[in-house]
Amino acid sequence: MKRISSLIIVTAVFTSIVSGQIRKVYEEGYLVRPGDIAPDFTIREAGGKTYKLSDLRGKVVMLQFTASWCGVCRQEMPFIESEIWKSGAEPDLAVIGIDRDEPLEKVLKFKKDMKITYPLALDPGADIFGLFALKEAGVTRNVIIDRSGTIIFLTRLFDREEFDEMKKVIFSELLAK
Repeated sequence: MKRISSLIIVTAVFTSIVSGQIRKVYEEGYLVRPGDIAPDFTIREAGGKTYKLSDLRGKVVMLQFTASWCGVCRQEMPFIESEIWKSGAEPDLAVIGIDRDEPLEKVLKFKKDMKITYPLALDPGADIFGLFALKEAGVTRNVIIDRSGTIIFLTRLFDREEFDEMKKVIFSELLAK
């Protein structure tokens, strides 16, 4: 599996170079890393508001890249809901699920089925995902952004130990007003 993953990433890098887009690819297919300013984009919540990521400056932001067909995402989402989103830190914390390339109706059903209350946003064509990772890379990812817009933590897949580390980073950042 690692060999196939590596081959996909090498192919994507080659494709990026051939198409004239030279981009550095980091571990797990990320195009960003901690210390980078998060790319700005427009968030269109499913059935709700539209705003830019930069409008959330002053808050700690968790972007959860997800999709209804992603089993690992479905495994992780209840933990995000109960241990991060409903933690009491909501006024200074924005948690946004970015649903990869699915229509509004499917995203709304997914949100209802998962019983989550944090917003899910639409990502047609996986264009938002493509700002953070290779579009060919796997979807289950979290990007933690500090109050100034700097990426401070990245995850891939759902690992309980890494999830707990991510929670520590989020809550430490929330305490560091």
